[in-house]
Amino acid sequence: MNLFSEIRGLVLDALAQMQSEGTLPEGLNFDNVAVEPPRDAAHGDMATNAAMVLAKPAKMKPREIADVLAGKLAADDRITNAEVAGPGFLNLRLAPTVWQGVLAAVLEKGTDYGRSTMGHGQKVNVEYVSANPTGPLHVGHTRGAVFGDALASLLAYSGHDVTREYYINDGGAQVDVLARSAYERYREANGLSPEIAEGLYPGDYLIPIGEALKEKYGDSLIDKPESEWLEELRNFATDAMMDLIRDDLKALGVEMDVFFSEKSLYGTGKIEAALKSLSDKGLIYEGVLEPPKGKKPEDWEPREQTLFKSTEHGDDVDRPVKKSDGSWTYFAPDIAYHYDKVTRGFDALIDVFGADHGGYVKRMKAAVSALSDGKVPLDIKLTQLVKLWKNGEPFKMSKRAGNFVTLRDVVDHVGPDVTRFVMLTRKNDASLDFDFDKVLEQSRENPVFYVQYAHARVMSVLRRAAEAGIAADDATLASADLSKNDHPSELTVAKKLAEWPRLVEIAARTNEPHRVAFYLYELAGDFHALWNKGNDETQLRFIQDGDVATSQSKIALARAVSVVISAGLGILGVTPAQEMR
Repeated sequence: MNLFSEIRGLVLDALAQMQSEGTLPEGLNFDNVAVEPPRDAAHGDMATNAAMVLAKPAKMKPREIADVLAGKLAADDRITNAEVAGPGFLNLRLAPTVWQGVLAAVLEKGTDYGRSTMGHGQKVNVEYVSANPTGPLHVGHTRGAVFGDALASLLAYSGHDVTREYYINDGGAQVDVLARSAYERYREANGLSPEIAEGLYPGDYLIPIGEALKEKYGDSLIDKPESEWLEELRNFATDAMMDLIRDDLKALGVEMDVFFSEKSLYGTGKIEAALKSLSDKGLIYEGVLEPPKGKKPEDWEPREQTLFKSTEHGDDVDRPVKKSDGSWTYFAPDIAYHYDKVTRGFDALIDVFGADHGGYVKRMKAAVSALSDGKVPLDIKLTQLVKLWKNGEPFKMSKRAGNFVTLRDVVDHVGPDVTRFVMLTRKNDASLDFDFDKVLEQSRENPVFYVQYAHARVMSVLRRAAEAGIAADDATLASADLSKNDHPSELTVAKKLAEWPRLVEIAARTNEPHRVAFYLYELAGDFHALWNKGNDETQLRFIQDGDVATSQSKIALARAVSVVISAGLGILGVTPAQEMR
C-alpha cells in the first residue's frame, strides 16, 4: 500500500476525466504530475503540482486547471478538502479513516509494508569495500561497507535482483610490498630482528602470518633470494589478509555474494578482450597526451601511449590504458573488470569508492558507457572521511594496524548495530564525526538510541498487554476499531507511517540509504511525542484500564510503529532493541 501512489492515481483519473469533458486538451504527458507531502504540514496532508506542470502544454492558466481539479478531487470520500494555493498548487486534506486504514495495512503486511516492486527484478551489481588485501579494514572502509551493504538491502527491498561484490585488488605492486612485509615477520618468528623498512607495512597484524609461515616453511626461506619466495609469500599473505577481511566484514554483519580477483584478469586474455571491444568501436588509438594543466612537472615528457577515447563518453581527457613500455596502466584492469560485469548481464552497476577516488568517476563512467553502448548505467558513490573522537579528543591510531584505526577498533567499542546506524546518519558525500561517547549516550541527540528506544517502548507496551490479558497479536490488532485513533498526535504518527512506502522508493531511486535512517529518526520523534503526551492526557495512553477495545486500537498504532522501525532497521542491517538497559 502506497497511499501517495493511490492519491496520485486519483489525480490522474480526474485529469483524464477533464480531458474527456474537454476541459483539458488531449495528448498531455502526465509523467511529471506528483503527489507529495507539502513543505508546510499546516497547508494540508498532501499536495499536487498537476496544474503547474500542465499549464504550459495545455496553454491554460494554472489556477484554471486547479479549480476544476479541486472540485473533482473533493468529491472523493478520501478527500475532506481540496484547496488551491498560490499560483496553482493544490493542497489536499484526507479523512481520518484514510490514516487509520494505514495502520491496518501495516499490521496485515508486517515488514513487507513498504516493500516495493519498482525494481522489476532488474539485476544490479553493488561493488563496495574492495580494499587492498594488505591489512585489516580501517574506519574509512567501515563507512563504505555499511553504506554499500545498506544500499544493497534497500535495492533488494524495492524489487531489484542484487549482487554484492568485493573486488580484490591483488594484481598490483602493493601485494609485493605485503609479501616483503610478511617475510620480515617470518624472520622475526625465526628469532631474527625484523627490518621494517620505509614503505613496508608495520602493523602487528602480520605477526601471526609470520608465525604461520614459520610453521609451514621452518627456516628454509631464511637468506633465500627474494626471487625464490616472493610469489609464494604473496599468495600466502594475500589469502591470509582476505581471511582477516572476511572476519572483519562478518563482525559488521556484511556478507558478500562474490569476491572477484583482479589477478584473475592478468594472463587470461580478459584485459585484451575488453580493450578489443573498445578498439572495435574505434575508441582505442596511439597518441600523446597534453601535459598536465597548471605547473608542468619537471620530469614530464611527451610519450606515445595507447589511449582510450574517454572524452567521447563524457570524460574530460582521454585516458592511457597501456604505457609506452608496453605494460598496462592501473585503468586497464579496471576496464576489464567492468567489462566482465557488463558481460555477466547486469542491468545497472553501482561502485562505492572512498573520497580519494573522485578522479576515477568520469573515466569509469565513460568506460562502462562505451563497453555497454550506453545501455548499462554506472552510478559511483563516494563516501567521505570519518573523523573519530573519544573523550573530546581525536581517537588515537591503532598499534595493531600500524597507522590507522581499524574496523574492529570501532565495532569492539560500540558494537555492530551502533556502528552501522551512525555511519548512515549523514549522506555519503558528507564528512562524518563519529564520537564514541555520544553514540552510546541515552538522549535524543543520539539517533541510534532514539530510534531503538521507540522500538523498545512498543515492546514494553506489548508485554504489559500480555500481563493484562489483552490480545495483541497483529491479526487481532488489525481488525480492531482503529477509528479510536483520532487525536491529532495519533494521526501525526499514522501520517508518518503512510510516508514509508514512498520514502523507500525515493531512497532506492536515488541510491541514498541514509534517507531511511533520517526517516526512522523522524518517526521515532513523532512516537515519543505521542508517548509523552500520554503522561498528561490519559486518553492517549496505549493501555486503557478496563477498556479492551480502546486498548487494542491504541496498541495497534504502537505496534505499527514497531513494524516499520523493524523494517527500516532491517534495511540498515541493525537489530531492533527489545528493551533498553
